[in-house]
Amino acid sequence: MTRRERVREAIAHREPDVVPWQINFTRQEHERVAAWLGDPGFESTTGSHIEMLTFDAGFSREDPHRPGYFTDDFGVGWNRTGADRDIGVVDRVVLSEPELSGYRFPELDEAALRMRLEQLMGNGQDTFKIGRISPSLYERAWSLRGIENLLCDMIVNPAFVQELLEAICNFDLQVVDIGLSSGVEGFYFGDDWGQQRGLIMGPRAWRRFIRPHLARLYGRVKAAGGVVIQHSCGDNREILPDLVDIGLDVYQTLQPEIYDLPWVKREFGSHLSFWGGISTQRLLPFAGPEEVRRTAREALRIMGRGGGYIAGPTHWVPADVPPENVLALLEVFQGQDQRRCS
Repeated sequence: MTRRERVREAIAHREPDVVPWQINFTRQEHERVAAWLGDPGFESTTGSHIEMLTFDAGFSREDPHRPGYFTDDFGVGWNRTGADRDIGVVDRVVLSEPELSGYRFPELDEAALRMRLEQLMGNGQDTFKIGRISPSLYERAWSLRGIENLLCDMIVNPAFVQELLEAICNFDLQVVDIGLSSGVEGFYFGDDWGQQRGLIMGPRAWRRFIRPHLARLYGRVKAAGGVVIQHSCGDNREILPDLVDIGLDVYQTLQPEIYDLPWVKREFGSHLSFWGGISTQRLLPFAGPEEVRRTAREALRIMGRGGGYIAGPTHWVPADVPPENVLALLEVFQGQDQRRCS
C-alpha cells in the first residue's frame, strides 16, 4: 500500500497493512534532532504519511527595533522571543473594542496560494495531501480581540462575537475553496477549545458561537468529497457527539492524559478516526526509550484494530523531547512491517 492508501483505509475504518503515522516537529526540536543525527534532512526519512499545506497569518513583518516581535497579516502583534519560537504569544491585539467597524481582513493572495498547492500536489510523494487552516475560528478570534475580552464578549457582546466569527469563517471558506479546487483530499482545522478538564468556554457557548460556523466549514469540505480533520487540544469529550453530527472524520489530537484509549475506541471508534495517542506532555519528554516503545506499541494495538487510527505524537514534537525518544518512536512505527512478517 502507498502512504496515501493507508490513510484513506484507516479513515474509512478499514485496517490497512500497517497503521499510518505522522510526526511533525517544532523548529527547535527539528534543530535538536538534526544536530544529534548530523542530518538536517532527517524529516524526509521518517515515513510520515500526511503532507499539509498550511495557510497561516504569516509573520511577515519583524519590528526592526525589537527583534523577535512580529506583526502578522491580520495586524496582530506577536512576541516570539520566549520558549515558543514557532508561534509565540500575542503582544498586541487589533480589536480593542467589540466592533469590526474600521477593521479590514487581509486580502488573500490566491495566486501565491495556488502556486504552493501546485507544488504540494506535484511533488511526486505518495502521501495523503491536505490543506491546513490553523488557527481557524476561535483562535483567530481571540488573537484579534484578546482571549479574556473574547470570553467576556460571549456573555456581554454576543452579537459582536457572531459577527466576528462569521467574518472569519467567510475568510476561511475562500481558502477551503481554493484548496479543494486544487486537488487536496481534505482540510485540517486547528482550534484549541479544551483545557485539561473541560472546554474553555463551556459546551453551551461552544454550541452557540462555534458550532454553526464549524458546520459551514465542514459542510464545504464534505460537499466536495473531502476529509475533515479537526485539531483541538484538551478535553473536548462533551462535544465529540456534536463533531460527529456535523461531519467530522478525524479528531486530532488524542491525548492519553485526557482520553482513556480503550474507552474512546469503544465509544467513538465507529464514528470517528483518531490521530495522536503518544503523549508530548508526559511520555516523550520524561520517559526512557524503552517505555516509549512499549507505550507506542500498546497504542497501535488498541487504536489500530479495525482501522480508524493515525498514530503520532499528540502535538508537534516540542524542544524538551530527547532525540533518543524520537528515534524510539520511529523505530516502532517503521518496524510494523517487520513485526507483521515475523
